[in-house]
Amino acid sequence: MAPGFDFDRLIDRRPTASNKWRKFDKDVLPLWVADMDFASPEPVVPALRERAEHGVYGYVFEEPEFFEVVADRIQKRYGWRVGPEAVVLLPGVIAGLNMAARVFAAPGDSLLEQVPVYPAHPALPEQYRPHPGRGPAGAPRRRPLRGGLGGVRARHPRPHPRLHPLQPAQPHRPRLHPRGADPDGGDLRAARPLRSSPTRSTATSSTRGSGTMPIASLAPEVAARTITLMSPSRPSTSPASSVAIAVVPDAALREKFLATKVDLVANPNVFGFAAALAAYRDGGPWLDALLTYLEANRDYTMKYVRENFPGVVVYPPEGMYLAWLDFRSAGIPGNDPYTLFLEKARVALNDGPTFGPGGQGFARLNFGCPRAMLTEGLDRMRDAFRAYRAENVRAPGSVAELRRAC
Repeated sequence: MAPGFDFDRLIDRRPTASNKWRKFDKDVLPLWVADMDFASPEPVVPALRERAEHGVYGYVFEEPEFFEVVADRIQKRYGWRVGPEAVVLLPGVIAGLNMAARVFAAPGDSLLEQVPVYPAHPALPEQYRPHPGRGPAGAPRRRPLRGGLGGVRARHPRPHPRLHPLQPAQPHRPRLHPRGADPDGGDLRAARPLRSSPTRSTATSSTRGSGTMPIASLAPEVAARTITLMSPSRPSTSPASSVAIAVVPDAALREKFLATKVDLVANPNVFGFAAALAAYRDGGPWLDALLTYLEANRDYTMKYVRENFPGVVVYPPEGMYLAWLDFRSAGIPGNDPYTLFLEKARVALNDGPTFGPGGQGFARLNFGCPRAMLTEGLDRMRDAFRAYRAENVRAPGSVAELRRAC
């Protein structure tokens, strides 16, 4: 347990209309959606209680303190100096992603996409419809967690992609951007004017990396064509708070971005604003303790999978609290680990194909939960996996049986 904070406490979430816990039957242990099972930071709960007890919930006035707090936090955590005026308040990251698409893309332009990817990215062309019936310029990679932007560009020299919705780790955000290195394997400062819109700040909602950095901090010319989207919702265990921020240092780009907000995107509600301010201003110690706990859960998950799931490859997450598991060599029927573990282990994971064509044979596991819950889920999966392999080996005519007969 992290000092001073009880992340081992099991909290019953079923009575709270939790999508994570109510989507499946009661006997299913949900280790799927990016929603942690920890209580929100200590500063957030009193802030929400105080706001609720006031009794009047009108429109939000964007207090200057909020933008100053966010700018100060960005400087302290990433070494990236931005003015408070660069911070734009939003009701969510996906709203910001669609706003960025409207800023950067014109009819006939294509979108550079690296799959498998977060499901909101493939939906972008349908949202802003740059050209009737035209989808994104997909860019599947040979290996889901490898490859750089230079190699992806070579696959699609035409049409020229105008927007690259770059997520620091796709689809599960395991990779961070190392300080001093271009995250895409090329020199963005010298690259052609491809627009990028990261959907998550690197270590804001993740396990800690070693000197991570937002892409826009590389150079002014990179910041001039980048919209960085962040949210306190996941690191503060309140993804339903409906609040996010965009960091847009370039004044001209920010003006265009704000223009897309008018009459389309509302401001956050009063509770989301109160929660976000409390989390950003006073939640630092809690977040540091949480990251320590998540790092321990990550290491535990990596070790457990490697020791108990022969043939399964696990990619060590550098960010977020989600493990991307590769079952393609495990011989699972239909290359479908999601169904196997849901039916046989009663554990719900995220199904790899929902993240795009490169996701077949993969599953995503959320280890952002108390260790006892994580252990129970992994134990169930291990037992189901062993039972499947045992039954498969005993099956008449199986390769293993033929070998024994010889």
